[in-house]
Amino acid sequence: MPTRETQIFGSSVVPFRLVFIMWFVFSFEFYFGVDLGFLGIYPRTLHGLLGIFFAPMIHGSLGHLVSNTFPLLFLGTLLYFFYDRIGGIVFFRCYFITNILVWLLSPRLSYHIGASGLIYGLAAFLILFGILRQDFLSLTISIVIMFFYGSGMLYGIFPSDPRISWEAHLFGALTGAVTAFNLAGKKIR
Repeated sequence: MPTRETQIFGSSVVPFRLVFIMWFVFSFEFYFGVDLGFLGIYPRTLHGLLGIFFAPMIHGSLGHLVSNTFPLLFLGTLLYFFYDRIGGIVFFRCYFITNILVWLLSPRLSYHIGASGLIYGLAAFLILFGILRQDFLSLTISIVIMFFYGSGMLYGIFPSDPRISWEAHLFGALTGAVTAFNLAGKKIR
């Protein structure tokens, strides 16, 4: 039987890999003086389709990267640790469906980069899933996530700073919420 430490380590593998790639890409950009922002999501264009795959790996600054690193590690590890049977489905949907919606529906024709859409998706899922399941563990997770991210999430889904993709935040939160409704009756462990 695996120990608690090995379970936590195993639960962090997927988010850690993505964070590793994010830091590698940023380091590559910094070291070689290149800007890979053109691999972000550019709505409703053929070349913008690449962003559906690559946008969460690209960040505009060190502050942007750091602000996405810790929430992604925390939320991703929580997801895979407590909901291992459905964690892959949730992560996949929050990554790809969010980015597809940004590509299809964003009113702004500019590049969208960063992992915040995925983060909003994971947070919305964890909050709503706990409310829908109404078991002690899921409700506790929901409360913890609301405490750390609730007000910031609400603020982040509205346009404020033209450099921030509120569309990714909004579509991420919607994807996470719909996924929570869709999977509320599934076996989680």
